[in-house]
Parts: sequence; C-alpha cells; structure tokens
Amino acid sequence: MLDRYEALQKNYSFWQYKYGDYVANEPLAAGSYETDVLIIGAGYTGLTCAREIRKEDKNQRVMVLEANDIGFGASGRNGGFNMTLFGVEPEVTLLRWGREKTREAQAYMQQAVQYVKGLIESENLDSDYEHTGMLRIAYTDKQERRLQKTFKLLSDITKPGSFEYLGGEETQRLLNSPHIKGAIYEPETGILDPIKHVRSLKNLAEREGAEIFENTKVISIAKDHAGVVVHTDTAAIRAKKLVIATNAWTHNLKSSPKVANRQAPVWTYQIVTEPLTAEQWKSINWEKRMSIEDNRQLVHYMRITHCGRITIGGGSIGLEYNDKKMNLWKNENTWANLEQHLKWIFPTLSDIKVHYKWGGCVSVNMDMTPEIGFLGDQSIIYATGCIGHGVSLTQLNGKLIADLVLGNNTDLTKFWIVNRNAIPMPPGSMLRYAGTKLIEGILKTIDLYEEGRPKVQNKK
Repeated sequence: MLDRYEALQKNYSFWQYKYGDYVANEPLAAGSYETDVLIIGAGYTGLTCAREIRKEDKNQRVMVLEANDIGFGASGRNGGFNMTLFGVEPEVTLLRWGREKTREAQAYMQQAVQYVKGLIESENLDSDYEHTGMLRIAYTDKQERRLQKTFKLLSDITKPGSFEYLGGEETQRLLNSPHIKGAIYEPETGILDPIKHVRSLKNLAEREGAEIFENTKVISIAKDHAGVVVHTDTAAIRAKKLVIATNAWTHNLKSSPKVANRQAPVWTYQIVTEPLTAEQWKSINWEKRMSIEDNRQLVHYMRITHCGRITIGGGSIGLEYNDKKMNLWKNENTWANLEQHLKWIFPTLSDIKVHYKWGGCVSVNMDMTPEIGFLGDQSIIYATGCIGHGVSLTQLNGKLIADLVLGNNTDLTKFWIVNRNAIPMPPGSMLRYAGTKLIEGILKTIDLYEEGRPKVQNKK
C-alpha cells in the first residue's frame, strides 16, 4: 500500500492513494506502427471511445496512448459527480446559445448520466456507484432568488420531475446546516469513485480488444497525404483516424494543424476529511448521501465517500502564467479555505481533521461550452471544454466520437457541440492569463456581493 506522505509528494489524488497498488501497462515499445484509430489520452473520453469503436467493429485496430498511469489526469482526481450540469450554468448556455440549444444540452446531459449508470449496472463495475441525487444549495437571500430563477429555467426545459425546489426548512430536514436558505433537488444523479471507474473502463476497453499503452508521451502530431503521423520519443504511429482526448492537457500537444488554442487549463483543489464517527454523522443528518453543490459563482462541491469521509472541492481556482509547466498541484490557501468552508456549513464538525488534499486541472474554453471538433479534414477529432463537470459528459462524448470515427450518422452526432463555431483562446500567455484573471475577479465580486458574510476562523 502506498504511503500517504509519498502519495502527497507525487501529487496523487485521494482516490489514487486509496486505490492502493496499481500495475500500469507497458509503454509503447520503440518502432513503427500502423493503426486504424489512434487515441491520445486514456481518460473517460478516450477509453469510452476505444471501447465503443471496438464493440461495433472488431476489424478496427485501436491503439490508446496515455502519458502517465491511467487516472493521473482529471479522470482520476475529480469529485466523482455523475451529474447533468452542462458548461458553467444553464443561464450562460441560454445567453450564448439560446433556449432550444440549452434544452438540447440538458437532455444530452441527462442521457449522459443514464449512460454511465447503465454501464456500471450492466457490466457490474467496481465504481462504488450510488445514485443518491444532488442538492444545489443557496446560503443567502440573494443566492436563493437566483437559484429560484435557475429552477424555473431548468423546469421549463426538462421533463416534469427532473428537479424539485426545497425551502430552507425542507432542505434542513435532509441536511442539518444552519446556513442553507433553499435548494434545487435533482434525484436522477449519482456519485462514484473516479479512479476505480476509469480503471474499470480500461478493463472494458481491453476486453473489446483495444491496445492501451501507459506512460507513453506524444511529442508531435503531423498530417501528410496518407493520414496522420504521431511520434513518441521512440516510436512512430501512422493512423487513419486520430482522436485527441487530452482535455486540460491539449494545449501542450505539438500538432499540425494546431489544437493548442482550443482551451486552457484551470486548476481546482479538493480536501477529504478523516472518517466521521457515528455521532458526527448523526449531527449533520446527511443520511441520504446526496451530493451537494452550492450556488456560488466559484462553486463548492461536496459529497460523502464510500469509506465514510466528506470530500469538498472548488471555491477558488489556480492559474499559471506559463501553463506549459502544469505545476500548480498544491495550494495551501485554497485547501485552508475549503476546510474553513466545510466547518462553516457544518458547525458540529468544527474539530474534524483533514486527512488528504490534492489538486488537478480542468479544461476551460472561451465561451464556457464543451466542444467536439475536427482539425482540418475529418481525420483528426478533438474534445475539450468539460469545465469541471465532465464525469458523465466525457463518457457520452466518447461514444459520440466513436460514431464520428466510424462514420455513423446518429442522434449523438447531431448534437450541436460537434464542430461548432468556437471562440479560440487569445494568443500568447499574457492575454490569456489577464483575461482569465479578469473573469475570476468578476466571479469573486459577485460572490462577495451575494454573500456579504465573514468566514468563521478555523480552530487550532
């Protein structure tokens, strides 16, 4: 079993640490290769895509390259929310794309949740899955008024029963916190262990015949008259079709045509507590184990782990001026604020200790909308912009991309995020960094205006 201190030093997530020993597949050996489909990135998107292609057409050779151990990226360090949130907020989607596309996006996300749930159940995956529902909570009158508007919008564009509005007293019967004014309850969502799930997806893809190589970093991508050529340090792979499923790491790919300006990485952080005692669980009355997000602009998300802890993340983001370094794994201030916020929500947990803390990055684009697109002709397909809400989204995206690779014209391939007219990231580190910091500052100001409350200081 990996030592906790060693895991922290290696920037592992809690889920990686808890998983225990893992034996990665061998890297791709030196040499020249030919394949029908090459997938870069073995997260939820890439592994789902590989499985779905092979499941439909066993004549397709599918190779998958992962730069690290499977689960080192977002697929192994997220909060584990099988949820229906698309992009940032439904109001943002409505403003940018209109009501009909907002309705279609919500329907896609509801389908995505059921896709993940159905896969886990039909394949009996060891994902620690619980279909417990989700609460979206407001702390103040201002937040509650905005939450009620969100509820009305969601109710207007979804089938009846998808969402329910709860007042403060109703919410507190489900969750004992003195600070909650109201909540949207969404019953058809769930939680899972992200690292167990992504490694289960690996097993499924291999069972269908996909070839997966870990710790194999791509150093260049180029096109010629015969297709796509991808190089690692020691190997060259010629592919008829290439899928770029690297999400928050996509900007580091050296490719022609260019893919680097499709998105940027934004860092987010989480902590997890020690196991709660029976008395502590009773004091917060979280018996139904639903996941929680608050209605802040810089959102907090919380859930119960299978092993009886609480994990909380979000609340603030990390940005790198030089995002080629990708080295903002740690943020002590954000971790401290997360602990403070958890104890503010649940005053009876004022003495709870933090057991583990970690960070990771999510893929963000200029219009805060997920994107699947082609580079040049249809031989290269990429996916970016999960905006930190990608557990269900990326898996259904993987099936959608498989349909595109196989040339299938399906309801999924008609979804409007495919080859949409996206806004590229501004050129250069300075403009990108300044623009993102400006947006962050605006969101912080809105939160301060709506909350207007000091935080309770941690007990030492």
